[in-house]
Amino acid sequence: MIEASFIRAVFGTLAVALLSVAAVFAQMRYEKLVVDRGKVFSYDIQSDILVADTLILRDSAVIKLNPLRSENIIRAKVIRVEGRAFIIGNGQNGQQGRNGRPGTSGQGPCRDGGPGLQAQNGLAGVNGTNLVMYCDNLIINKQLVINLMGGNGGNGGNGGAGGEGSQGTVHCNGGNGGNGGDGGRGGGGGQGGNFIFQGPHALSVKEELGKKLIIANDGGQPGRGGMGGLGGPAGLGPNRKKGKYGLAGAEGAMGTRGKPGTITFRTN
Repeated sequence: MIEASFIRAVFGTLAVALLSVAAVFAQMRYEKLVVDRGKVFSYDIQSDILVADTLILRDSAVIKLNPLRSENIIRAKVIRVEGRAFIIGNGQNGQQGRNGRPGTSGQGPCRDGGPGLQAQNGLAGVNGTNLVMYCDNLIINKQLVINLMGGNGGNGGNGGAGGEGSQGTVHCNGGNGGNGGDGGRGGGGGQGGNFIFQGPHALSVKEELGKKLIIANDGGQPGRGGMGGLGGPAGLGPNRKKGKYGLAGAEGAMGTRGKPGTITFRTN
């Protein structure tokens, strides 16, 4: 019989081999990659590493990072930017929260209106992608713009208005108006992506920051809080026997601004 320890060793070796294969398929490898003028090169959804001996970005060329991975890597011996090119890894904006439904009007005499429903909160903005760039020689003829901004938070929805009170009679007052629903809270801004450049000439590249090398990695803006719903009107009645107006809902709180990413240069 085959010993259990031998079976475990075989399966352990197979698992390591499969992980190695998966790591290879997660990389995109090129000897020379040229992104022509105005063209877009997008990371594969299963890849987060771009490896090339030579990477050439012509004017208005765009590299879109994989937003499904928190960190992407570009590894190249030579990167030459021939015009104004872009690397895009900003987070998406959060969606706005749904508005609250209005309250129902009073049915029958002397009935209060129903309350408006609270609105939904805005969704948070998505974090910008972290980018690590390993490069022996980065040549920028005009400008390289890297966008790792965090997404803006979605605005909160508006609260539903209170329902109207029904009319009164000689025997009872008009119904009270329903209270308005509260506004939704604004979503938080996404965090800006971190940028790391590593190479033998990292300090020279750092000197071009803000000039030939533009890195935008601020946090996303906070979403605004939604407005509170209006209070419902009071039901009228004879001899001033009217109901009370409903109270307005509270305004939703504003979200928080996303934290900016960091920028780091490392010399080999």
